[in-house]
Amino acid sequence: MSTVTYAGTPVEVDAEGFLEDPAQWNEQVGEQIAAENGIAELTDRHWMVVNYMRDSYLENGTAPSIRTLGKASGVPIKELYSLFPKGPAKLAAKVAGIPKPRGCI
Repeated sequence: MSTVTYAGTPVEVDAEGFLEDPAQWNEQVGEQIAAENGIAELTDRHWMVVNYMRDSYLENGTAPSIRTLGKASGVPIKELYSLFPKGPAKLAAKVAGIPKPRGCI
């Protein structure tokens, strides 16, 4: 575990850069994480997915799978891959400030 600063906020992250404490997250932190991972700007569609990921995690204690994300977030799986390249569930979880979903490599 190490500490990094996003948007002027020091946060604890694991070895892969996922926030250890989702309560340390805010939208500015999410925007900076996205930028560092190749997403220059978070659109309304990005925020739809990010907010769904956070809400689902905070309600259930786990991040949704890619299949659940595609069905329940309102964003089809094909679009998820264009919004969050190289693994939408994993990258969306990182931007959302929640732990990496189970099953993600």
